[in-house]
Amino acid sequence: MMNLYSGTTCPFSHRCRIVLFEKGMDFQVIDVDMFNKPEDLAAINPHNRVPVLVERDLVLFEPNIINEYIDERFPHPQLMPPDPIMRARARQLLVGMEREIFSFMEVIEKNGKTADKARQEIRARLTEIVPIFSKQKFMLGDEFSMLDVAIAPLLWRLDHYGIDLGKAAAPLMKYAERIFSRQGFIDALTPSEKAMRK
Repeated sequence: MMNLYSGTTCPFSHRCRIVLFEKGMDFQVIDVDMFNKPEDLAAINPHNRVPVLVERDLVLFEPNIINEYIDERFPHPQLMPPDPIMRARARQLLVGMEREIFSFMEVIEKNGKTADKARQEIRARLTEIVPIFSKQKFMLGDEFSMLDVAIAPLLWRLDHYGIDLGKAAAPLMKYAERIFSRQGFIDALTPSEKAMRK
């Protein structure tokens, strides 16, 4: 059985939980209190961070690698495009999103001196992608994919992070609601995450 060590409020753990629930397979989520991490976490992940996926002798601790492994191991429903060209594009977009959007989430989570600048960066990048959702249902077209999985935890946390996108972002917010209504997304939410949106 797969075990996922997952932070109850960690947006990167949230991604991995979404993929596991979308696949509807056998796994166990081990909730990790981010402020009181269990000792065995440091033993299995030298960075002492979540998420961590453990399956027999395999230990993975990068959310994108964890999710691609799950997607390849349990191919239904497939979350990365089957076509190599589209898959390469999806990976490239994901790397760009990591660098230009998701890297700022950690800054906001820590609420340091640069948190306001991080909010502005996220707001600017999300505003840039709004037009995509006037034309298509999901990031890569009509099919829910790993890119949608990656951005979902951020969209869920916008209010929690104090990021207001304004009325111009209506197509993006409609897209967010489409993701939030998916059973896999609903099942992946922890009680702490549910409390982020009241």
